[in-house]
Amino acid sequence: MRSVVDLGKSPLANSFLSAADLRQMEPFYPLHLFICEDCMLVQLEALESREKIFTDYLYFSSYAQSWLDHCRDYATAVTERYHLGASSLVIEIASNDGALLQNFSQHGIPVLGIEPAANVATVARAKGIPTEIAFFGRETAERVAAQHKHPDLMVANNVLAHVPDLNDFVAGFKVLLSRNGTATFEFSHLLNLLLQRQFDTIYHEHFCYFSLAVVDKIFSHHGLAVFDLDVLPTHGGSLRVYVAHADAGRARTRRVDETLVAERAASLDGFDQYREFADSVAEIRCALLEFLIDARQARKLVVGYGAPAKGNTLLNYCGVKPDLIPYTVDRNVYKQGRYLPGSQIPVLAPEKIIESKPDFVLILPWNLTDEITVQMTSVRDWGGRFVVAIPSLTILA
Repeated sequence: MRSVVDLGKSPLANSFLSAADLRQMEPFYPLHLFICEDCMLVQLEALESREKIFTDYLYFSSYAQSWLDHCRDYATAVTERYHLGASSLVIEIASNDGALLQNFSQHGIPVLGIEPAANVATVARAKGIPTEIAFFGRETAERVAAQHKHPDLMVANNVLAHVPDLNDFVAGFKVLLSRNGTATFEFSHLLNLLLQRQFDTIYHEHFCYFSLAVVDKIFSHHGLAVFDLDVLPTHGGSLRVYVAHADAGRARTRRVDETLVAERAASLDGFDQYREFADSVAEIRCALLEFLIDARQARKLVVGYGAPAKGNTLLNYCGVKPDLIPYTVDRNVYKQGRYLPGSQIPVLAPEKIIESKPDFVLILPWNLTDEITVQMTSVRDWGGRFVVAIPSLTILA
C-alpha cells in the first residue's frame, strides 16, 4: 500500500451530534488514503464496521431536487431502452428513501429496494416502495432470489464506494441478476477526484475510490462485463457503467474504451498524479483558512450552506470551528438542530440565512452550487456572496 494523502484524524462524517453529545468525547479515526501497488485500488483502511456507519443514517436522497431530476431522467431512459413493464422487476441496492424506485413504481413497474438503514427504509415503505432492510451481498442475493423473480434491471447508485467487502457485494449481482438482465452502477470517478482536487469526498463511509480500469477488473473477476457507460455531471463527475453477465454477448461500446484511454493519459496507472494531488490538498486548506481569518478580522460574517459528509471532511481537515463559521443550514429536517461532527458547528434551517444576512455563504455541497444559488438568490439582495472552496477558493460573482 502506498500513501495518497493523509487528512489527519476525523470523526465519521455522518455522525451528527445532539446537544447532549457536545459534553461527551467524540471518536476520531485516521483518514489516510492509500493505493494498492498491485491492483491500483484507491482505498481507506476499514476502521469501523458497516453496521456502525449505515444502520441508522441521516442522508435522504429526496432533499436535493437535482438528484430527483436525475433519478426521473434515468428511470425514463432505461425503461425505454430495456422495454420495462408490468412483467419486469427492478431491484435497487441501497435504495435509500425510494427517490429512484418511485419513478418506476408510478408507471406500474414492480420494484424492490434493499436498504440497510432502517430509519431510511421506513420512509421508503411509507411511500409504498417495498423495501428489504439488509446489507447486500451473496447471502442476501440468494435469499431474495428464492423469494422473488430474478430482476431485469438492478441499480446501484453511489453505493459501490460504501462497501468494505467488494467481492461479496459484486458476487451478489452475479447470483441475483437475470440471465439477460442489466445492472447499472453509478460512482464518483477517481479521475475527477484527482484532477478537480475533490479531496472532501474522502471520508470513512467511502471505503474505496474507483477508476473504470479497476471496476472493470472487479466485475470481470465475477463473470460480469462492463459493456457501456455514461459520463455524468453528478457528484462532481461520475460514471454510470452498464453491466451484464459476461456470457450474455453484449458488445462493448467505444465509450468504454475511450474512458480507459483517458485514464491512462492522466497516469492513473502510475503514481505521479497521486503525489500532485496530495500537494494540492494542502493548498486548498491554506486558501480557505486565509479567507476565513481575513473575513473575521474584517468583521465579516461567513456561514455555511449544507451539511453534507464532504463538508465535514473539509472543515475537520482545515480545523474550522464555530468561531470562523458560527452555523450552517440544511433543508434536511433530520439534520436541523444537530451539530456537525468534529467541528461542532450547529445545523439550522435555511431561513436563518435570511434572518442574519451574512456577508458570505460557503457552499459545502459544491456539486449543488447551481441549485443552491438559485434557491438562495435573495442572498445577493443585501450584497451577500457565495463561496466555494473546491477545486480552489472562489467567490462567485
